[in-house]
Amino acid sequence: MAALRLEQLEAHLGRELESLYVIHGDEALLALEAADAIRSRARAGGFSERVVLAAERGFHWGELGASVANLSLFGDKKLIELRLVSGKPGNDGAEAIEAFCARLPPEVLVIVTLPRLDKAGQASSWFKALEREGTVVNVYPVERARLPEWIAARLARQKQSASTETLQFLADCVEGNLLAAHQEIQKLALLLPAGEIDFDAVREAVMNVARYDALKLTEAMLSGERSRLARMLDGLRGEGEAPPRVLWILAEEIRAICRVQNGIAAGRPLADVLREARVWGGARQTLVGRAARKLPRAALLAALEHAAKVDRVVKGIVKGDAWDELLQLGLRFAG
Repeated sequence: MAALRLEQLEAHLGRELESLYVIHGDEALLALEAADAIRSRARAGGFSERVVLAAERGFHWGELGASVANLSLFGDKKLIELRLVSGKPGNDGAEAIEAFCARLPPEVLVIVTLPRLDKAGQASSWFKALEREGTVVNVYPVERARLPEWIAARLARQKQSASTETLQFLADCVEGNLLAAHQEIQKLALLLPAGEIDFDAVREAVMNVARYDALKLTEAMLSGERSRLARMLDGLRGEGEAPPRVLWILAEEIRAICRVQNGIAAGRPLADVLREARVWGGARQTLVGRAARKLPRAALLAALEHAAKVDRVVKGIVKGDAWDELLQLGLRFAG
């Protein structure tokens, strides 16, 4: 029927309420808030009964059909929530979802939540059935560069504002973790008055809640953000992350750049090359594509040789500090 971005949902719900919503994306906080907004509108629309189905290991797909077969004799409207935790329903689940979409009764409202699917998943017949019968709400991550702006908008909801320096400080503290950011912003509403909040007061109030995601290291590496790269590696080390996993992530990104560079050299379209190299997401595609065009082949091969050396350090074959070597490897690209 339709597709919405998250920021369009509030206006949509003010105009109408569809019978099926599909919340599609990986950002847990934003997906939860989207579901809460739909639930609130559903309650106002008389959907007083609620059933939650979590399609995890051992789930019986017959429960989905039964949820609409047993409607209240008293005419109560029912809200059904189907949570596809893995985004992969299997053959039985796919058939059940398609059959369910084909016979949605008018007194039922359905919310389906699932992680962001790859291209093949979005082309599947069961997802197409959800698209055809419902409204897909696309929940996209907040890119690191937009995080201060996102925090400012959240502060404005509670009648607070902050300087650019303060917003950047908060963004650094939460390092892309929106749930942590949300909690800290709510804390500021309790501890500090309305209006512009003082930097020193914020610094005192905010704990160091950064949850450093190793998968975001490559973003800092390819963006040339040297201090952020160093801070993230230090945070990962403090949180007990395993050096072999960090090395694998960095080395895989270097290999992906090499593959993209090969494709460009062969005269192939960049979009095709990125897809085959399994480089997803607009921001990452931009960074990898730029690196593939900019970096000399010799520099990439030297980086892979460096990665092999780090591997030997990690395994204790040669002496050295694995975390320092990982930083030096990343700085080859952030220089």
